[in-house]
Amino acid sequence: MYFAAHWAMLLALLISIAAAGFACIEAWSGQDKTASWLERAHLITVLLLILASTMLLRALIWHDFSLAYVAKFTDTSLPLLYTIAAFWAGQEGSLLFWALTMGLAVVAFLYSKSYKELSPRTRLYFWMFYLPIQAFFLLLLTGMSNPFVALATPPADGQGLNPLLRNIGMALHPPLLFFGYAGFTIPACLALAFSLSGERKSWVNTAHNWTLFSWAFLTSGILLGGWWAYMELGWGGYWAWDPVENASLIPWFSATALLHTALLERRFGTLPRTNVFLACLTLLLCLFATYLVRSGVVESLHAFGAGSVGRPLILAIAFGMALSLVVVAAMPRGNAPALPQMGSRQGLMTVSVWLFIALGGIVLLGTIWPVISQLWEPKPMGMTKGFYNTICLPLFTGLAMLLAVAPWFGWRGSLEKPKMAAIPVAVWIGVLGVGLWLGIKPVLAVAGVGAAAAVAVSSVLLAFSIPKAVRSRSFWSSHGSHLGFACIVLGVAVSGPFQKSAEAPLSPGQSISLGGYEFTYTRMRQFKTSEMSVDEAIVQVVKDGKVVGELTPQSRSYRNFDHPNSEVSVIFSLGDELYATIHDVKGELVSPLKVTINPMVNWVWIGSVIICLFPLLALRSRREKTAKALEK
Repeated sequence: MYFAAHWAMLLALLISIAAAGFACIEAWSGQDKTASWLERAHLITVLLLILASTMLLRALIWHDFSLAYVAKFTDTSLPLLYTIAAFWAGQEGSLLFWALTMGLAVVAFLYSKSYKELSPRTRLYFWMFYLPIQAFFLLLLTGMSNPFVALATPPADGQGLNPLLRNIGMALHPPLLFFGYAGFTIPACLALAFSLSGERKSWVNTAHNWTLFSWAFLTSGILLGGWWAYMELGWGGYWAWDPVENASLIPWFSATALLHTALLERRFGTLPRTNVFLACLTLLLCLFATYLVRSGVVESLHAFGAGSVGRPLILAIAFGMALSLVVVAAMPRGNAPALPQMGSRQGLMTVSVWLFIALGGIVLLGTIWPVISQLWEPKPMGMTKGFYNTICLPLFTGLAMLLAVAPWFGWRGSLEKPKMAAIPVAVWIGVLGVGLWLGIKPVLAVAGVGAAAAVAVSSVLLAFSIPKAVRSRSFWSSHGSHLGFACIVLGVAVSGPFQKSAEAPLSPGQSISLGGYEFTYTRMRQFKTSEMSVDEAIVQVVKDGKVVGELTPQSRSYRNFDHPNSEVSVIFSLGDELYATIHDVKGELVSPLKVTINPMVNWVWIGSVIICLFPLLALRSRREKTAKALEK
């Protein structure tokens, strides 16, 4: 049966290669008559991918351990949700999920009005660029990353999913990332197709909704991954600048830069070549993220380990970069407007784009530094959190201040309302001054809080000073997402530097005092399920003589896994969130109980929801109307 699934992917590969070849021949000969055949070819390949995916999902749900993939990532006690999530838990399944998601996204685009309005020539070029990408994924799936490898002697039970993956985040975080990664294929292929076909319309309008959707999915995937790390890994934080965490963040910087430069091109026709390059760069960085996770080139808790797909991925990235640069270099310069003046909203937006690119470059360099430094270091070391925080956090603070000040400048120049613009600046200076006067350190954290406050004040002032803008979806899309970013900056600026933590081995009746709270370990509760055995500590929390709540951290021992896994317990608060973990348990002795106070950490998650949802208000119909409420 699984032989049929493998042959379905192989047939899809052959069809993709043949269709890509025909598209290249047609483009070379100057004809454009095969687009309808290419569309049918793609539909067939997607049906074949659906068949293969359905067969893998069936094998997972029915616990068919004759497949090596099923035996490695599931067992008979695994809950259904995590059994389905095992589809993308491993390298082979995740690549199949990416290919399927990409194919379905292009099917949706195929039946959209935006696609139907393309000229035949542009459609041909779109398929000429897309089909080789699809063929590349199918080549990996039918060769070195085949999810349908059978075992000669199937085990009676599987190994089961890694305990760290048994979290709701596993069901949502990877799919969201893959939706984002796959979605950026469409803007990149459209950008290249428009560049070669000479279509008069702007591709950024055609790709607008796809770019926005893909960015929203990628952003939500990254932020949900931070929440997952916070709730599952038990160290009290949400971002450790781990190479695999960085891998998804790097394309986010270029994608965010693209959103802003695309806005400038839609309004003023500026930066057309930059937009084409950024669209291609974002897709290539998504592939690079896959390379980092699956090549074994960097060490990470989240990586799949060394694999055979690393070399093909890096070669594909190199080829794609060379092709993108050639296309961008060949683009006619035309009559594109000159770069905007620095003292305008366009100019400040361009500065923010450069900051995004700089941040992406810094994170990229820091992530691959062990690979680079091994040329002269026998034992290369990766960059520490201190490196990233020292360089990146000031740049993020600067970005927040740009968001607070830029809306008060006119699009074509001049500061339109100097008094209004001075208010958020005064707020930032005031917060920083109060922090310095009180001796609060680190100063950068105070500056971050001031920047977040400045963005919030600026947004409120804009709503009151430009009443018409409040009725515009574009206003809420841009400034709502900026408010979300400010919430994240606020949460990061406070929760990290001002976190308090303590730990100690405790027996029932003993306590830990921290930050005015008394954490008393009262008793141990033990129980078993078919999946695991659980030791749960009951911890009563008291402050100023009043019971705040109860923490119930757990130590879980899963089947087929020797080491216990800590399960976090929290008491939610918009101020001080209380956080507890336990690890080793000997009878009723916990060794140790670790308690942490994370101030304002939930503002990170509140901002995450806002920044993912509000940009979707900018989704537009094909007859997009410019929001004049923000223009002068």
